[in-house]
Amino acid sequence: METTKRATWFVRGRVQGVGFRWWTRARALELGLVGHARNMDDGRVEVLAQGSPDRLDRLGALLEEPVLSTGRPGRVSGVERLDQAPRPGVEGFVEK
Repeated sequence: METTKRATWFVRGRVQGVGFRWWTRARALELGLVGHARNMDDGRVEVLAQGSPDRLDRLGALLEEPVLSTGRPGRVSGVERLDQAPRPGVEGFVEK
């Protein structure tokens, strides 16, 4: 049985208005994660995901990888990760 973990990333750079949340949602769904990606008032994107630790690590790596290797839209200048306890009742992965 896999352990469910929860992580939140705060992504800085040119990440709003460029399809970044859509791209993140697609990658999270491919990895079988649940959660959301939402624009923040300060220009960052918050990505919250729950799932197995290895899949969370993979999503984190995709968020941080150079754009040429991932096809990710926008330009990421920094990513901060915060690990948390998982919460029940989180389903699907949505753009907010």
